[in-house]
Amino acid sequence: MRILLAPQEFKGSLTALEAVSALAAGIEQVFPTAHIDRLPLADGGPGTVNAIAIGLGGRYALTSVDGPLGEPVSARWALIDAGRTAVMEMAAASGFHLVPADRRDPRRASSYGTGELVRAALDAGVSHILVGVGGSATNDGGAGMAAALGARFLDDAGRPLPPGGSALAHLARLDDAALDPRLARVEVVALADVRNPLCGPQGASVVYGPQKGAGPAAVCELDWALDNYAAVVERDRGVAVRDFPGAGAGGGLVAGLVAFAGARVESGFRHVAQVLALDRHVAASQLVITGEGRLDRQSAFGKTVAGVAAAAAAAGVPCLAVAGAVADEDLVRSIPGLTDFEVASPPEITMDAARSRAPQLLAAAATRLLQRRFPDGAPV
Repeated sequence: MRILLAPQEFKGSLTALEAVSALAAGIEQVFPTAHIDRLPLADGGPGTVNAIAIGLGGRYALTSVDGPLGEPVSARWALIDAGRTAVMEMAAASGFHLVPADRRDPRRASSYGTGELVRAALDAGVSHILVGVGGSATNDGGAGMAAALGARFLDDAGRPLPPGGSALAHLARLDDAALDPRLARVEVVALADVRNPLCGPQGASVVYGPQKGAGPAAVCELDWALDNYAAVVERDRGVAVRDFPGAGAGGGLVAGLVAFAGARVESGFRHVAQVLALDRHVAASQLVITGEGRLDRQSAFGKTVAGVAAAAAAAGVPCLAVAGAVADEDLVRSIPGLTDFEVASPPEITMDAARSRAPQLLAAAATRLLQRRFPDGAPV
């Protein structure tokens, strides 16, 4: 039996590669002679650099950058295609996980470090830059990123604004005279599956601000600030970023990449699936197993599990999923192409205990799932 393992990372517990290893251990308890193909995936968020670098044989680079609150962090990115393409994640430089819980404040957090990663890629002489968008601590519309690349954001007295999303409420004009000219000579692609606009009821501040530490007053403050930012960007750069779908991804980083780096926006999952030839791997398999840390409403709309299930359905191959937790079982059962799923974490276990035992729990879940689906052993 030929089985394809194609999960994404289990956030906070396992990388996609570690998840593949755990699932394989569980499979071998049921089908010890199965041929297992391993294809770690990602959707543009954390894990994207690893998935592409592992799949295409890239080499890693480390760059010291400013983290979300200005403290130095070592951010990993990758070079593929004989060094012509850089792959990076904003989470590595501006990620939510880089800020302790008691210091999370999207009013002050900046995407400056992500811009430093882009600058490092330009210094490496690349012609293409892929930026995975997701997992951010920021809500600054990509202004910090643009500042790292030479843009200046000024108040009505001509003074530079401090970092963070709230400061953009005082933005009067921008000065792009020193914007890195190399940006005009590279192709930048923002990888994001979020379709939220920059501002408004479905915008970055309202939808994602609370999970980054913004209370109701801060959400309103940030949304107003991004609205002002969008108006100034449109006036001074001639690029409308307020309402287009996806502009709000990564705290609005996509808006900044489009406005200052001429980026185009692609589905993170679709891009990763295409470059790693997911369809070809699925077609060569008899069974596909995918998974992620939590299956919820987002999983049903364009995330990795739904994307893998759709690819399996198109090839006529059954698809199973293993998740750390499931928020809505009925919704998960409705994902087209998903044959069955199993939850790895027992309901009585704490989150910390589940994370410490993640490989064992994931392996055991894969074993249970296969035993349930194939009580008579592997099909011929």
